Amino acid sequence: MTERRTRGTRPRTLGLGAAALLALLAAGCSSSHASSPSTSNDAATEPPSWELTGSYNPTIDPANFVATIDNPYFPLEPGTAFHYKGMSEGTPQTDDMVVTDRTKQILGVTATVVEDTVSEHGKAIERTFDWYAQDKQGNVWYMGEDSLELHHGRLVRASDSWEAGVDGAHPGIIMLADPKAGDVYRQEYYPPGEALDQAHVRGFEADVSVPFADFKRALVTEEWSPVEPQLEQKSYVSGVGEVEEHLTEGGNEHFELVGVSR
Repeated sequence: MTERRTRGTRPRTLGLGAAALLALLAAGCSSSHASSPSTSNDAATEPPSWELTGSYNPTIDPANFVATIDNPYFPLEPGTAFHYKGMSEGTPQTDDMVVTDRTKQILGVTATVVEDTVSEHGKAIERTFDWYAQDKQGNVWYMGEDSLELHHGRLVRASDSWEAGVDGAHPGIIMLADPKAGDVYRQEYYPPGEALDQAHVRGFEADVSVPFADFKRALVTEEWSPVEPQLEQKSYVSGVGEVEEHLTEGGNEHFELVGVSR
């Protein structure tokens, strides 16, 4: 689903290739002992101990990118649609994420355009065009988003829309090539629009059951933004992608995968 925006273990020591990547993603940052998030839905008043701080300026080499996004935990085959249902603060919502055949050039990289629409009572309340690209190592980069929100009956451009390379925005990673428990990385970086999401890999945890299917050993991550008092947990399954997400702190929101169409 669109970017809006492990227990008791320290971030792992990475091999040279992964270490170089995460050094870029967390340049000038430090991360300490990661603790389990609270299960309370009260506002999160303290940032997680793995929060990244400091400067950030990754280097993007267009020659290091490929045309196909086939990371097993975030595959984006054009023509595929992922359908989710859930609740947000007690209100039923649907979320339809469609991988289009359109592309966009960003920093010399050909990014895939993904259209994501959140609807309430059958009417769209958010529509986001997300831009993703995969490097040769298998990491899926988040290159930006054109986000629209409902305002006075019309969908208008949101302030946290951003494009890598424009107005100080930098791309981040939406899914690592080889995620391991304790990995911490930035997902987006656009301070003027307060788009500052970052993620922490909890690990491969318990089985997950959603309306679409039952799965074993899902990859579990948690996301945080320093400008929002929320902590969100997401579950991914190899060969499928994201299957579930819910707020563990700062609100009541829960979405599950109900179908995949092609």
